[in-house]
Amino acid sequence: MELLHSGKVRDVYADGDDLILVASDRVSVYDTVLPTPIPDKGAVLTRLSLWWFDQLADLVPHHVISATDVPEEFAGRAIRCRRLRMVPVECIARGYLTGLGLKEYEKSGSVSGVRLPEGLVEADRLPEPVFTPTTKAPVGEHDEFITYDDVVAEVGADTAAELRRITLEVYSRGARIAAERGIIIADTKIELGWAPDGTLVLADEVLTPDSSRFWPADSWVPGRVQFSFDKQYLRNWATGTGWDKQPPAPELPDDVVAMVRARYIEVYERLTGVTWDA
Repeated sequence: MELLHSGKVRDVYADGDDLILVASDRVSVYDTVLPTPIPDKGAVLTRLSLWWFDQLADLVPHHVISATDVPEEFAGRAIRCRRLRMVPVECIARGYLTGLGLKEYEKSGSVSGVRLPEGLVEADRLPEPVFTPTTKAPVGEHDEFITYDDVVAEVGADTAAELRRITLEVYSRGARIAAERGIIIADTKIELGWAPDGTLVLADEVLTPDSSRFWPADSWVPGRVQFSFDKQYLRNWATGTGWDKQPPAPELPDDVVAMVRARYIEVYERLTGVTWDA
């Protein structure tokens, strides 16, 4: 196989007409790959994505060909998938206000050009989920908020409308399923690409702790930072070290590694109802 691309978390190999997408145990925050891996992280992301692809299959086609027809050394953390031409924007849906979305709101009262009500605070639920796209920056650079009109200029009005529709439908379906299991999905980022016939296809990962914010519903209280089953714990830790968010990133202590692994596994088990077995 030929290595085509090595990203922050995933490696992409060519295998004939197919791609082999391998989720590593690498972890990144603030667009920087940390030097310390999280054991089993790649497997958690892969298995959870596969579960979600099944839950969402009637909403949008996905790129998965097989979860088992992969090289033995990648078993459990790789999928065989279709080649796609990837959409050049990040498709993000937000149902709650936190993170960079909150910071953008505090500056302008809006996120990606979407005007929001006055007086919102950390972790507030939005009146309805909103589509807040960003640029898709190269590794080491930062994504920037763009407006819906910017997306139209980039991909055309019809495709922009479909990107918004699919993103919000994926979020809404995911949020409903998660809520039944006591989990709030605050926001999520999805990847879409074009199949050769022009169909938009869901790709990469979906509704994982790397691409979403997961909060326990029974402890949600607006106005403060929430307990999270996702990368936010790492972001908070990294910020607390005084790191300037520029490479190189600090090494992770053993207790932080163990905590991140435990939270990823717990949300996997809560969502799927399947006990983790590495």
